[in-house]
Amino acid sequence: MPSEIRVATTADILPLRTLIEASVRALSSGYYTPAQAEGALTHVFGIDTQLISDRTYFLIEEGTVPVAAGGWSARRTLFGGDQAKRETDSLLNPRTDAARIRAFFVHPEWTRKGLARRLFDRCETEARDRGFRSFELAATLPGEPLYSALGFVAVEEIQVPLPDGLFLPCIRMKRPITPAA
Repeated sequence: MPSEIRVATTADILPLRTLIEASVRALSSGYYTPAQAEGALTHVFGIDTQLISDRTYFLIEEGTVPVAAGGWSARRTLFGGDQAKRETDSLLNPRTDAARIRAFFVHPEWTRKGLARRLFDRCETEARDRGFRSFELAATLPGEPLYSALGFVAVEEIQVPLPDGLFLPCIRMKRPITPAA
């Protein structure tokens, strides 16, 4: 069982793309159509290099292959990789804004082993240490059960536009950050 969580670097971008594609294609089945999944891979899901630059994106590897990745952000962007950004990704105020949980992907062969929960725990510790008191995220339909189990509550449904008139249903969710013990 992989044990170490490490900060992602720009050298991880290509292996992370492979992980994201495998995760989305396999885990979206039954939630999204193949056209929605492929549209999301092209126009929404992907690497957000700002998370890597900010050192708030983490991965867990089996050997040298990423099997799970996810992070948090002190910036305004709620979801999406570089290809989805349209404006400056300004910093949030930890006193008034919720930190973001971002871009969690698990390889389909490694689901249900607690890897995403471990990544979340690392994110929560770091966001709390930076003064944040709550989280917000946009959950995909396959990701919603995980986030609900982590204590997130649905706030609203989001319809992310894709090409060809398609939409990707997601759920905006919130959760307080657990105070330090």
